[in-house]
Amino acid sequence: MAARLHRQQPSRQYQPRRSGCDENDGKNVHMRKPIVRSLLKGVAFITGAASGIGKATAYSLARHGITKLAITDINLAAAEKTASTLKSDLGGHIHVLPLKLDVTNEQAVAETVSTIVKEFGRIDVAVNNAGIGGPAVPSADHPYEEWKKTLDIDLNGVWLTSREEIRQMLKQEPLVPNSPRHPRGTIINIASMYGIVATNLNTPVVSYTAAKHGVVGLTKADAVAYASRGIKINALCPGYVLTPLMQEHMKGETMQKELEKTPMGRMATMEEMGDHVVMLASPLGSFMCGAALVADGGFTIQ
Repeated sequence: MAARLHRQQPSRQYQPRRSGCDENDGKNVHMRKPIVRSLLKGVAFITGAASGIGKATAYSLARHGITKLAITDINLAAAEKTASTLKSDLGGHIHVLPLKLDVTNEQAVAETVSTIVKEFGRIDVAVNNAGIGGPAVPSADHPYEEWKKTLDIDLNGVWLTSREEIRQMLKQEPLVPNSPRHPRGTIINIASMYGIVATNLNTPVVSYTAAKHGVVGLTKADAVAYASRGIKINALCPGYVLTPLMQEHMKGETMQKELEKTPMGRMATMEEMGDHVVMLASPLGSFMCGAALVADGGFTIQ
């Protein structure tokens, strides 16, 4: 019998779905996405939610069942704009509370959590996302004031907000009683792949790296302390994500060199990070405790 010949089909490069939160998109695709109300319940609180991963996370949480959402940012006008577009895109059933918050201000953090609880009654999901990149210089060239500023926002700010969230969650009962997959509350701290590994010579962001390593350590310590009391705490460690912050700090040849080291050959979309947060917040991640979930396109496995 003659051998059957198969014509080889040309390979097609995988193209990820585009994020509706990409400020460079030119259009918002969230209106075309269905809302899935089965994964999450209750009230969510996000810091640094006016743009970037925080904004994408707000959309992801709302699409997957959160109907009461407190979004905070140092820029109140931007937070209010995000709240307005979120309600417009996903429907009037979502109650969004935009608030101004400086995460380095202990009193402001406590008052913000109190305001959220007064408005919504509880906090079920907290995402501590507010942060900055810091100077791209090694230690010998790093100004001390910039060092303190980066650690104050990226580490101390996460601790201050997490502490108040834990205090509130300890006062409340789970939304679903007697279910090991539904805790009193869940906290996701946004760290970085540079909370797992060191930056290289192309990206010497030493203060950012120190802060994000601290966030991972904080996450593990608090996870151990509060798991038995019904609070689930994990960290998300993104790799290179196409955010406004990344676009500001990583341009030209430097970014291209970093992308060449990423096996997936691209940056993540902000929406992908928001969806990873959903998994950590939902019963799908119910047995994860103190994890530092790395989502970096394979950058750190080499």
